[in-house]
Amino acid sequence: MNRIRESSRLDDYLEHTEEVDFRHHTIQEKITELHGRSPDDIAYVKAAFEFVRDGISHSWDIRSSRITRTASEVLLYREGICYAKSNLLCALLRGRGIPAGFCYQRLTLGDTPDTGYAVHALNACYIRSVGKWIRLDARGNKDGVDAQFSLNEERLAFPIRHHYGEKDYPLLYKAPHPKTMDVLLHHTDCKQMYLHGLPTEL
Repeated sequence: MNRIRESSRLDDYLEHTEEVDFRHHTIQEKITELHGRSPDDIAYVKAAFEFVRDGISHSWDIRSSRITRTASEVLLYREGICYAKSNLLCALLRGRGIPAGFCYQRLTLGDTPDTGYAVHALNACYIRSVGKWIRLDARGNKDGVDAQFSLNEERLAFPIRHHYGEKDYPLLYKAPHPKTMDVLLHHTDCKQMYLHGLPTEL
């Protein structure tokens, strides 16, 4: 699917925001650490993606009640759901001058439609050296989920199953969708939020 950019200006995908707070000293420290091991942009994007994918736990996987939202919170507590983890990956990329934004899917909450639906967040970034946007899903791998960095064929966490009513939203957002941030702001227990509070569509 071709991505439709919300903005034609690359600079809009480099903005510091409340959620994508890459100027925070802890984010800057992590950027410096990752950049020291990965000097070129492709290596850096891969390293940042793999850090968020593997180094930050998905809150549901560890059955945590904690809710994180801003990139610096996610880094501090080392956990978050996909909405929060995508904020951190975006911050690590933008803080290195790599344009990054947000993409969304509508997926079944469990394995089948009877479990209901939820909006899932992932990222896209622009790699100047190859002149293309790529999508990355740092949700976190587990049995049945194997998201990988790839410049060519996408290797995302979840394939879209159209026969189950799942969908890939085509828009590449410059900021986290308000529905995803509102749910993080207005809940206090992540397990309850994950089961009963996630938006079902954009």
